[in-house]
Amino acid sequence: MMHTAGEWAAGYEQLRDDDAELLYQHAPVGYLSVAPDGVIVKVNETFLRWTGHSRDDLVDRRRFPDLLRSDGADYYEAELIPLLHSQGEVREIALDVRTASEGTLSVLVNATLARYEDGLPRLIRLAVMDATERREYERLLVKARHRAEVAQNEALDLARTLQDTLLPPALPNIDGIDLAAVYRPAGDGSQIGGDFYDVFQVGPDDWVVVLGDVCGKGVRAAVVTSLVRHTLRAVTVMEADPARALHTLNAVMLESREDDRFCTVVLIRLTREGDDWTVSMSAGGHAPPLLVRDGEIADVPFEPGSLMGVFDDASYTSTTFPLLPGDALMLHTDGSSEGRRGTAFFGDERLQESARRHARTPQLMVNGVLADVLEFQDGIASDDIALVAVAVRS
Repeated sequence: MMHTAGEWAAGYEQLRDDDAELLYQHAPVGYLSVAPDGVIVKVNETFLRWTGHSRDDLVDRRRFPDLLRSDGADYYEAELIPLLHSQGEVREIALDVRTASEGTLSVLVNATLARYEDGLPRLIRLAVMDATERREYERLLVKARHRAEVAQNEALDLARTLQDTLLPPALPNIDGIDLAAVYRPAGDGSQIGGDFYDVFQVGPDDWVVVLGDVCGKGVRAAVVTSLVRHTLRAVTVMEADPARALHTLNAVMLESREDDRFCTVVLIRLTREGDDWTVSMSAGGHAPPLLVRDGEIADVPFEPGSLMGVFDDASYTSTTFPLLPGDALMLHTDGSSEGRRGTAFFGDERLQESARRHARTPQLMVNGVLADVLEFQDGIASDDIALVAVAVRS
């Protein structure tokens, strides 16, 4: 049987219409047509299958906002409809649709507004996408982010607690001496720094002040810091000469060394005879302290010594000088002189000038120097900064 061209064309049109209807009904998204007052006038099989509603329950009987949770219905009326009237379309609006079994289906809704020729609203077309997996992923992501924030806060608390154990809880009171110290970790302070200081008594009118800088940061640096502090506390009780104390510390560090970490240290011993104070000092690879006398930077006898925990044949030398009434001696780590702004360093000259300018009291001295170094770096320390100032009362 032969078909005419007209019959072929009619059959093709029918097939295309059937395919279009099939695609509409079983599309991978839910489709609804909604009157301007919200009444559902058309819905596809996909939406019905997802929600469990029947066509007879919805078409010309239910309003689309009535299928939403109360907060979603409020949003539909108060936000979505005005946006449609002003923009003509909205995209990816997150809503929860009530199912026939009293459950909810998380969806994302795209909507367009069709108008009559006179501009009045005629029909709202909704494309509803199942967002169950996406919303679950978002919920899991929020939970994971919350757990990460909690873990980060716990890690910060642990870092601060561990850092606090590496510094003396309070400076001792020494008759005739004023003391002050500050410590500022690098960056936002979330890492355990490598700088440390300590002040402790080893005998009548006999005190030790230690300041140092361990290579690196974190827990391993903290282990080295703890070893150095506790070793020096033990050694200096029995060994009066700072250089011999550093020799012992170097031997302990070499014996205990598990990686390539090292440190620099400056150790001073403050002793009083009558009203006079004397400083005995030795350093292991550390910068000399700054002495402010009569308002000017004064020279101190100093030998830099070898890095701590590196060389078997390390060399350390003790030097001695008087600390006079009104003198201020400031120990500092390299985070002060090497504070950076771009390619420029704060430098020794600025550090000396800052120490000289703020040397009225030890507290003003360390606070002022720290403020100057941080101001040079726009408030963000590029490295840890530790400062200890000692002054003989006039």
